[in-house]
Amino acid sequence: MRKKWSVVRVLRHRDTALCLGVSVVSGFGTSALWLASGVWVKDLTGSNGLAALCVLALWAPTLLAPLLGSLADRTRRRPLLVAFNLGPAALLLAVLAVDSPHRLWLLFAVLFLYGAASVVVDAAESALVAAVVAPDLLGDFNGLRMTLTEGMKLVAPPTGAVVYAAYGGHGVALLDAATFVCAAGLYGSMRVREERPRRAAGHWRAQTAEGARFLWGHPELRPLVVAGGTTMLFAGFGAPLLYAVVEGLGRSPAYVGVLYAAQGAGSVVVGLLSGPALRRLGARRFAAYGIALTAVAVVAQAVPSDPVALMCSAAIGAGLPCPLIAALTAVQQRTPDALLGRASATAATLLFAPNAVGLAAGAGLVELLPYQPLLLTLGSARLTAVLPLLRARARLGEHTGRAPSTAPSDADPT
Repeated sequence: MRKKWSVVRVLRHRDTALCLGVSVVSGFGTSALWLASGVWVKDLTGSNGLAALCVLALWAPTLLAPLLGSLADRTRRRPLLVAFNLGPAALLLAVLAVDSPHRLWLLFAVLFLYGAASVVVDAAESALVAAVVAPDLLGDFNGLRMTLTEGMKLVAPPTGAVVYAAYGGHGVALLDAATFVCAAGLYGSMRVREERPRRAAGHWRAQTAEGARFLWGHPELRPLVVAGGTTMLFAGFGAPLLYAVVEGLGRSPAYVGVLYAAQGAGSVVVGLLSGPALRRLGARRFAAYGIALTAVAVVAQAVPSDPVALMCSAAIGAGLPCPLIAALTAVQQRTPDALLGRASATAATLLFAPNAVGLAAGAGLVELLPYQPLLLTLGSARLTAVLPLLRARARLGEHTGRAPSTAPSDADPT
């Protein structure tokens, strides 16, 4: 019965529920701004390239995540989260001065600082969650958070589009600022007690690199992070092919939205099931099964059929989060608290930065080669992401060492 109602146990914990509430409001605001900023720049300049720079400005700070994440290990996390939500709320007010192409530099600067603040928030929140949520429920929490985030991606963009149509980019900026204030209030309402971190010794560069050294040297975390990053690399390769798949179906480009909705639905479902699946399968097998599911689905997308395309999108949505949830949950369970901010931020960079590389390469490939052979090749290549997990299992066996305190081992059958 305990296992069956593990999601309810997560939701019944006051501080945990507040963290999930933050995921709802933050995911809504970010998704709305992400869409509206590009449309705003397109309307002001008519340039597709400048519109695309909005996404680049938001994601570029991810490359600085190991450095930015170190802030989460130097102070108490809850006050830091309050400050780094109120800061962007005030910063977004500067966007109200953007009224012509000559002031777009201000929008890009705000988006870059917005992205940097989000990196710090993600690292601090990951560390705070590890202190609030019971170790055996971290998988449930991370799955629920992904479910809520994916749900907001379905709701927020059309809402942002409506607000933009009615009030312009200024209206969307104010809406996003309000979500930041709401998130700061939720963090401020938490009752978690934190001790002030000890002052770390050594140069700041050495302190920043310590999280990366810990991940790379850990026999359980390294294969999970490598597998997740490889998966996201191939996901980036495949994303531009979706437009070719839609063209092969004889549909208009707008049909991509339908396939993305199916993919989001798959992610929502796996988010709800990830906690029990992690406990039953262990992190490595859970990640491996998800990778295998996406590989099969990508290959099957070569079949020009609407029902097959919808099922494949849902399968990709279900399989893609598995290695990410497995890796991030394992990092939270197995990393000492003093290192958790840096380790989480470094893991996020290694997991998500390859996606941008894959997107750039995939955009070029789809222009040069037929999409169906590319799907077959990329689907098969995705299986290489399983290799680090297989090697780790062979090296460590099913009974790996346990994390500090009560964190379950990867092979824990409970």
